Parts: sequence; structure tokens; C-alpha cells
Amino acid sequence: MNAVVQAKAESRHLLSGNEAVARAAWEAGVRVAAAYPGTPATEILENIALYPDIYSEWSVNEKVAVEVAIGASLAGSRSLAAMKHVGMNVASDAFMTQSLAGVVGGLVIVVADDVGLSSSQNEQDSRYWGRFGHLPILEPADSQEAYEMVKRAFDLSEEYEVPVIVRMTTRVCHVKAMVTVEGERIEHPAAGFQKNPQRWVMTPANAKPRLPLMHERDRKFRELSETIDLNVAFAGSDHRIGFVTSGPAFMHVRETFPNAPVLKLGFSCPPPLDQIRAFAGQVDTLVVVEETEPLLETEIRAAGLDVRGKDILPRFGELAPNVLRPAIKPLLGEPYEVPKRSQASVFPRPPTMCASCPHLGPYFALSHIRNLNIIGDIGCYTLGAGHPWNALDTCTCMGASLSMAHGMDKGRGESDEKKSIVAVIGDSTFLHMGMQGLLNMIYNRGNVTVLLLDNRSVGMTGGQENPGTGEDLHGLPAPRVDFAKLVEALGVRPERIRMVDPYELPTMVKLVREETKMEEPSVIITNRPCSLTDRFERFRSYAVIDDKCTGCGNCIDLGCPAIFVARRETVTAKSGKSKELVFARIDANACTGCHMCVETCAPEAIVQPQPQNRVIRIQPHG
Repeated sequence: MNAVVQAKAESRHLLSGNEAVARAAWEAGVRVAAAYPGTPATEILENIALYPDIYSEWSVNEKVAVEVAIGASLAGSRSLAAMKHVGMNVASDAFMTQSLAGVVGGLVIVVADDVGLSSSQNEQDSRYWGRFGHLPILEPADSQEAYEMVKRAFDLSEEYEVPVIVRMTTRVCHVKAMVTVEGERIEHPAAGFQKNPQRWVMTPANAKPRLPLMHERDRKFRELSETIDLNVAFAGSDHRIGFVTSGPAFMHVRETFPNAPVLKLGFSCPPPLDQIRAFAGQVDTLVVVEETEPLLETEIRAAGLDVRGKDILPRFGELAPNVLRPAIKPLLGEPYEVPKRSQASVFPRPPTMCASCPHLGPYFALSHIRNLNIIGDIGCYTLGAGHPWNALDTCTCMGASLSMAHGMDKGRGESDEKKSIVAVIGDSTFLHMGMQGLLNMIYNRGNVTVLLLDNRSVGMTGGQENPGTGEDLHGLPAPRVDFAKLVEALGVRPERIRMVDPYELPTMVKLVREETKMEEPSVIITNRPCSLTDRFERFRSYAVIDDKCTGCGNCIDLGCPAIFVARRETVTAKSGKSKELVFARIDANACTGCHMCVETCAPEAIVQPQPQNRVIRIQPHG
């Protein structure tokens, strides 16, 4: 167990923002925590799971995670739900209603925005949820503030009986900094659920009386924002320009313009407009620096203040010093030239699947079959859109592949009449939001071939558990979903449910060809674990016999990163001229012996070398 988990007295630790959130949750007396893995928020729950005082679980999706946290809160326990920004979209149904009904035990929702799209399909600004749900948002700028604000959020949640959002970003989640922890856990025993149907049964008749209370709560939060110590003004000697900012953008502003006054909003929703107005009177030009949307800027301008913001700053990406300098310097009358950097020629290294990835076989099959429209989903298998497969035509959001494929089937044009439609989805994503799409497809008589790629993990975010792995968050045995029985229960005919070893390429290709010709829904389920998990069994690596390799490139088409192209020059016996030969090579350190490449090689140039016995000679002394 790591040092911070063991710490029971005030001490300092090097923590990421995610680790700091976990520590704060433990000290705040949280009893229940739930999440669905998603970068950059994944490590929050993984670290909370290290604290035995907290019940923690991987929920099947973010909506369920928030509902679990709500239930714990209504029982009087402090609870936490964590997710990335797109997960908040999934959770919003429960979130929006509970923001009206309120909470009992403190409920904190930690949302991690992926500013800069490090690993996401969009870049959305979760600060909107505070405005939408009429509740506060706290924005830490570093790990220390993440620790402090999460604890503060629970106090605010219970004082005002409302969920509180802590908005993280990738920068805060993953960057480590020294954090001073208090070291003691303050227990908050659950009072038990108190029946109150007029409040908790949210029918229209019961919800309407809550609306005036919600707007009265808004007034209280506006007053609180003007006095709370989370909003701090930093004096500066250069009053030509002043900044209003929040979160990690504050760090960038202070680094870039250390002499400028800055108003840092840790409690950013609702904004302290009176405090901002007083601050604006102390500077010549007021600039709002916020990632990513102009929320504060719009609200400040609506309050009648002259402010600069997204007219000079981008509405996407991180606002790092190299972005701020060229935007702000002209306002100061100081010309700024962007430093010229030498453009080094770097060989492109696009993301790819791992050696022995069980998704290689299905995409090899899809890339060798014509007349397919392939609808993708969120996961490792999204990489099938890249080289060498080029076997993915769409990717939108978690679980969308089945529903979109069904819609494409129903909306076929003449050019698509002869094409088969394939939906690709992983095991965790299918359980997250894909089951409803398959049920809808069956109910409405769609015609789609589903590739359910079961690699027994949430692979893209680091191999976390899900109901299809047989283990829970803590590695303990758990009931494992039988996907064949599940899809049959959803209405797929048993004849159209096909189990396949994705390493058996001929069988894989044959099954895809057969099922895409069917005039009804069918599901092909693969059954090999992720090659990066403990469930994967590694075999002896393979090698290429140079003299047999013809350089045909079939094994390269598999897309395995352990296989690469090599060249050598040889001299022909007759002409005496040199000739360049192209052949394949296998990196023995990367190869795990899955044998897929063997089945692509017609000249049988790929073999598994016999292990060589090493003879160790011991030299006698003297």
C-alpha cells in the first residue's frame, strides 16, 4: 500500500490531481464512490479503491455511477461519482433531476474535462452543467487545490443540500505536485433514509414546488460567491492589464505575466460579479482567460463590463504561455514575434494496436472483405480506422455503433443496397450502452452484423474490470456475463450467434463473410483477452526465415507492431549487380506468439524457433 494511503498524520506527498481527489474523499468521510473508467478521470476511483473505509465500484456506465452515489446520499452517506466530460452527458438525466430534488449526505461529482483532446472525441466545457443544473462548480488549479476543494465541496453540498461539481482538466488530473494532507478521516455516519415522497418522488406535482427553492438557492450561491475564500485576488505592479481566470489557466497566466493583477475564481459558478466589477476598476484592460468556452466572458459582458477574451484567445486547447503571449502582448503595445523553431523531420508514429491484440484478427478480416459499411464505437478498436486496416467508417460515442448501424440499414440509399452493414463494439462498451441498441435493432427487424469484441477488460483506459471479466474493482471474483446468452435473451436467434477465436484468421474471415450475407441480425463474439492483462497467456515468439520470405506484405497487413519491414542488398550470381530485397522481420521482444501472422504467410516463412540450450562454462580459480 502506498505511503499516502497509510498516512494518518499531517504529511506531504507528491500526488497527481486524481490521487489528491481520492485522498480528500477518504478524509472527508466518503462512504460510497462509483465511476466508469475514462481518461483523464480513471485513476480517481482506482486510488479511492485503495482505502478500505470506502465502498467503491466500477459501475456499468456513468449514469449508473451517479445514481449509485445519489442513493447513498439519500441514505445519509457522503458519496462521490467520477467521470470524464463525455460521461457527464450519459449521467445528465439523473443529475438534472437530482439537482432539483437535492441531496442529504454530501454528493460530489468530479468531472474531468479533456482540454486539448488528449484522448477524447470532443472537447466540451463541463462548466455548463453548473448553469444548467443551478449548482456550484469548484475549479482547482493544481493537486493541492484538488485535495482542498473536494473536501470543501462536501461541506457545501450538505450545507445547501445540493450536488456540487468539481471540474478537473487533464492538466490537473495527471500533473503531480506536492500536497499537504491533514491525515485524519472524519467519519460521517449514515443517518438512514428518511421517507419523504413529496421531495424524492419527482412527479410533476412534486417537482414544481421545488423550482422556487432552486431559484432561492441560486440567490444564496450568488451571495456566497462574493465572499467565499476560494475566489482570490492577487495584486500586481503592472495595472495595464488584469486577468480573471480559473483552474489551470491561472497557472499559465501567472507564469506568463507575473506582474499583472489576477482574480482567480476557485468558486466559478455562479461568478462573483460585484468582485469582478471592483477588480476591473483597478486595471486598464480586463481579460478573461478560460478553457474552453466563453462562459465567464459572456456573463461579465452581460453585467455591463468591458472585457476581452475569446476575441483574442482560442476557444479550444490549453491556454499555455505560448498561446497567451502573442495574444496579450499587443494589448500592452508590445510587439511580439513568435520564435522560429527548426522543424525536425520526425517519422510519424500514429497510435496502433498492441502485439497479439485480439482486435487484429477481426480488422484483418474486415479489411479483406468488400462492400461493407463498418460502424465503429469507442475503445481500442477505434484504431481500426487507421493504417493498415482502414476498416472503420464512423465513430461517434459510447454504444452508438449498433443504433447507428440500424439507422443506416433503415436509411439505405441505392448506392448502399448491395453493401452489408457491420457494427463493431467491445465488451465493456456493449454493457455500458450497447445492449439497448441491439435490443432496438432486434425489435425493429434490422439487418446488421455485430462484431462483439470481448477482450475481457476496459482496454483503452488501462485494463479495468467490467461485468464481463469475472472480477470486480478489487480483483475479487464476481459473476461474469455470458455474452452469448445475453444477446440471445435480447432476441438474436441462436443460429446467428457465433463464437470465434480471433487468432484463427481463416475462421474469422469465413464467419464474417457468412454472417454479412444473412438477411437478419447476427452477432460474432470473439473470446481472447487483452494482451496487456494478466489473463493473457504469452507463448514463444516467432521469427522470419529470410530466404523463404517473398516480401509479399501479407503479414504486414495484419497490423501487428511486432512485424516490420527490413531491406538488404544482395548480388545476383548471373549479372553481378546488386539488388535490394524487401522482407519481413519480427521483433522477438514484442512478439507474444499468437500465431496470427503465420496464417497470413503463404511461403511458410514464419516459424517458431526451437529454444536453444545455453551452456555456462565456469572457470576454475587460479
